Amino acid sequence: MRGPDTDERRSKRREILLATIETNPSHRSGDAADDSPSQALDDHSHDPFASSPPAPIPPKETLAAAGDILRALAAPVRIAIVLQLRESERCVHELVGALGVTQPLISQHLRVLKAAGVVRGERNGREVLYRLVDDHLSHIVVDAVAHAEEG
Repeated sequence: MRGPDTDERRSKRREILLATIETNPSHRSGDAADDSPSQALDDHSHDPFASSPPAPIPPKETLAAAGDILRALAAPVRIAIVLQLRESERCVHELVGALGVTQPLISQHLRVLKAAGVVRGERNGREVLYRLVDDHLSHIVVDAVAHAEEG
């Protein structure tokens, strides 16, 4: 483990850097070449947040949940299901007809979407009608599809 920098260490590093700048003009560029090496060193900033503060980051649990939702949406059939359910609630056989895939495949994808909290099913007699939990996720899917179409 490294101890804290002392003023002496910082001063020595600064002297070495200034000597390098003074003896090697390639380290000086643009308008800084008109300034003294000491001034160029003082004016230069490596602070990536100098122009704007960092964006707030949600708690790790929230980020993990968002990742789970995005993974649940990361299959073409599931994207198509969300687009269908965006229009109206549908039962499995309607999704089979609209998407042209088998019933077991639709059911498997619906299980993934249901587990991720994207869709919910409501039994209506022998059928289960599926609907989106809310519109937020359909906006993500629509935007992703639009972005992909833009190329």
